[in-house]
Amino acid sequence: MRLLLAALLCTPILAQAATLSVCTEASPEGFDVVQYNSLTTTNASADMLMNRLVEFDAEQGKLLPSLARSWSISDDGLVYDFTLRDDVPFHHSADFTPSRHLNAQDVLFSFQRMLDEQHPWHKVAASGYPHAQSMQWPSLIAKVEAPDVHSVRITLNRRDATFLATLSMGFASIYSAEYADKLMAAGTPQKLNSAPVGSGPFIFERFQKDAVVRYRANSEYFAGKPGVDRVIFAITPDSNVRLQKLRRGECQIALSPKPQDVQTIAGDAKLKSAQTAAFMTAFVGINSQHAPLDKPQVRQAINLAFDKASYVKAVFEGSAEPANGPYPPNTWSYASELPGYAHDPDKARALLAEAGLKDGFKTTIWTRPSGSLLNPNPSLGAQLLQADLAKVGIDAEIRVIEWGELIRRAKAGEHDLLFMGWAGDNGDPDNFLTPQFACASVQSGLNFARYCDETLDKLIADGKASSDQAERSRIYHQAQQIIQEQALWLPLAHPTAFALLSSKVEGYKVSPFGRQNFATVQLAP
Repeated sequence: MRLLLAALLCTPILAQAATLSVCTEASPEGFDVVQYNSLTTTNASADMLMNRLVEFDAEQGKLLPSLARSWSISDDGLVYDFTLRDDVPFHHSADFTPSRHLNAQDVLFSFQRMLDEQHPWHKVAASGYPHAQSMQWPSLIAKVEAPDVHSVRITLNRRDATFLATLSMGFASIYSAEYADKLMAAGTPQKLNSAPVGSGPFIFERFQKDAVVRYRANSEYFAGKPGVDRVIFAITPDSNVRLQKLRRGECQIALSPKPQDVQTIAGDAKLKSAQTAAFMTAFVGINSQHAPLDKPQVRQAINLAFDKASYVKAVFEGSAEPANGPYPPNTWSYASELPGYAHDPDKARALLAEAGLKDGFKTTIWTRPSGSLLNPNPSLGAQLLQADLAKVGIDAEIRVIEWGELIRRAKAGEHDLLFMGWAGDNGDPDNFLTPQFACASVQSGLNFARYCDETLDKLIADGKASSDQAERSRIYHQAQQIIQEQALWLPLAHPTAFALLSSKVEGYKVSPFGRQNFATVQLAP
């Protein structure tokens, strides 16, 4: 009788247990998100494990409280005061049991390690802090203070209209200072990257590179326990295999599907798709520090040689619109008067001759092996670019490089032509300009054009200094004109973001910024 009763008592618990398996396209570079810049890493770390002072709500188009209950900004725009929640526990792990909830010391640690070169944690990030550096935080932020245990004051050296929005980005995640102290004392600071602890909706369990990341729900999550008990990231580079796994029930969500896959499942009652217009731009970064790509005529010739319309049709299969510049068209300062470069091989050849290269030159095209939202078919895209460049005399060798290695080497400026993409985090135009075109971003490695120009840099800085949207828009139109004239990118496309879902999945929404929120997901019986 006791055995039967025990079985009956266990049955409801087992019935409620739910594991969400998500087929993702690549491994994260690590889990200490401040060290990296790829969206794959942000999704696996910041989105799953961490929280920030504020979060950007894409549906409402505004910033909302998160770890900070409230905030105020001084009249001169230089002092930001945050009041922290007092009910946020950090994760328990096999190696760490927190003795307290989140407080101001955690915020100070999270910011000061990026800002203070003398901080004991500063040099733990061997390659630096790419987002903090590109956003110029070391020169922007004068000091970060804790007036009391649940208050944080950030003082800026200059007004920056984008600063609050930047705090919603993944690199602004708040870490446990207590856990960091424990790791440093043990001589194992690298564990912050391999055994992360946060305050977010899920708790890290295990990572096997190129295979799987495992998480369990945080039952103490201050925003409420997630709707599933476990999440598995099944790392599946091939989009065809992701679809097969979804059909077999091995995954309930498949990210970054090929456009054709969305059409394929249309008649399948067990599957469905979700979509939104992505706040993203796919592009080829042209390394302006490599000769002869350092000549504007050569970069312009590359833009003119490429048949972009055919590329978008073949690679995105109707799920994207051609890009003329860095901004998606729904950006409030989008320069619609700048038409981009038309397909004109004859003019491309004339520009190459003008640059002293009438016989062409040799270069390389770097791309990733597996498809993604911003590059659904890397092989085909690279081949189309290679063929078009050959028609004007440019001999381009295609090099396929694993995603993590591609990012690392591109940040070091080793590439010539680089298939890449950029996703804004909060709808602000500067989210494209500062990371991709500011001089500081050349040093941090995010500026894939490797272009530093005093005039453009000043425009970017002036745009952030103004709180008037009309004035900022006027400035950003000038910046876009320089970017187009200099042909720093070969802009490709603005995609529609899709995800394929099991019909059992409820509560999942595709983010226009590529961020992932699985805390709201539930699985129907």
